[in-house]
Amino acid sequence: MSKIQFDKISSVTKNLELKAEEKLTDKLSCEMGTVLAVQVLDDKNVYNELELPTGRMSKIKKGDVIAVALGNRMALQGFVGNLPKTLKVDDVIHLLNFGGVAGVCVSANLKEVGEPMRVRVLGGVERKGKLLNINQACKFKPLTSLKKCAPLIITTGTSMDSGKTTVAVEITKTLTRMGMKLAGAKLTGVGAHRDTYKMSDYGVYEAVSFTDCGVASTANIDGQTMVGVAKGALDHLSKSNPDAIMIEFGDGLMGKYGVDAILCDPEIQKHVRFHIGCARDPIGAVGLAQECQRIGLPIDMMSGPVTDNQVGKDILKERLNILTYNAFKPDNQWLDLIIARWATEYKNAA
Repeated sequence: MSKIQFDKISSVTKNLELKAEEKLTDKLSCEMGTVLAVQVLDDKNVYNELELPTGRMSKIKKGDVIAVALGNRMALQGFVGNLPKTLKVDDVIHLLNFGGVAGVCVSANLKEVGEPMRVRVLGGVERKGKLLNINQACKFKPLTSLKKCAPLIITTGTSMDSGKTTVAVEITKTLTRMGMKLAGAKLTGVGAHRDTYKMSDYGVYEAVSFTDCGVASTANIDGQTMVGVAKGALDHLSKSNPDAIMIEFGDGLMGKYGVDAILCDPEIQKHVRFHIGCARDPIGAVGLAQECQRIGLPIDMMSGPVTDNQVGKDILKERLNILTYNAFKPDNQWLDLIIARWATEYKNAA
């Protein structure tokens, strides 16, 4: 049994609290969440940083030894990658995201992110004779039904990078400054902590993600499993009685990350009190609104780049007769709706 000295530890392994020196094993698994020691084989000029457990972004250089976890990625803009079918020491796989999720890349937006960074497998990380997996250090477990659930504010979008995080944290900032006690959850995506750290920066007292349920990536996971993870997160956060839980979904409604399965669940739907949609353009906004209406979760307010100037706002008003909100030029028209709905919530709870 050998030991390895890490140069960098990725944030997806955060809950395991890996040390700079850990034991290695050559008995590997292709299971999602398996923790590996790998050596970086390339220097890159783009997409060349790793998020550390602290949230700090650190440059990755050729020769660095880093701790990663296996997972899938199905990014519309970025890397597409799968779990390896077989795995042994010295195999070459790829770093799929800045949070430290690794797999076999099969497609990429080369102009934006370049070729995937190759990493050589040095071994699996072992403790007490057992190969580590991020599912061995969970904050909560999946649930088949909600025992308790606070009111939900949800942010959905047409795709990744449609403005979801930006609007979610601006709304969070406003509500917490008004005195509301908010928790936060990121329920879908690929393992990283940037968005939950942002939620904390803007006022939520606790934020969790699917990684806290031992899931490295929600890509290609079946709907029933995803709903269970979501309910586990909501139940966990609701135990401390927040006024609301701010929910963000990585990727869009039609992506491969389980967003639609969670949104279609009737038990989750009945706790949604405010729904924010995000889109880049008018046709995307209209399509998102129509699809959300179809599944039983109509959008209350539209945000994202489509609202960056008056043209988009006017089109949305004409086509959807819906509130609009731009995080870079915020207004407070939406607050009347929030106040009315939470007044009813508090009255019913009294």
